[in-house]
Amino acid sequence: MTTGTPPKSAPAPSVTQAAAGALIAAVHAAAERIGFTAAVAVTDQGGHLKAFDRPDGTPFLSAEIAVDKAWTAASFQIPTHTWNDYLADPKVAPLAGDPRLMAVGGGHPLLEDGRCVGGLGVSGGSHEQDRQAAEEALATLGFAVPDA
Repeated sequence: MTTGTPPKSAPAPSVTQAAAGALIAAVHAAAERIGFTAAVAVTDQGGHLKAFDRPDGTPFLSAEIAVDKAWTAASFQIPTHTWNDYLADPKVAPLAGDPRLMAVGGGHPLLEDGRCVGGLGVSGGSHEQDRQAAEEALATLGFAVPDA
């Protein structure tokens, strides 16, 4: 029996603290193997910081970039490297003015069973290195790695 009143909230899945820590460790292992140090940020599904680490020797600007990559990936539920093509469209290009939007590789949504549970941001190497370390960490922990 329904009362005609719509639900006022919905459950929001979120990456766990344990998974966030494991992602950070997996990114650091991949980055070391690739040959760079990385700042790593993990956000919840709303783009709020869940976990973060920046090892000694990682460029300080990488900290903010990693957080913004994770925010961008969680916000739109697409990898950050796809934004370069999107921003080439004049109808989307105004979004480039958002100071948090990161249109460079290294940010991925955390997808579990087709739902976004957070975002991962990696910064410290080239955009290719950041993306590779992120994708290796996602695969290691069993998160989906989008084709895009």
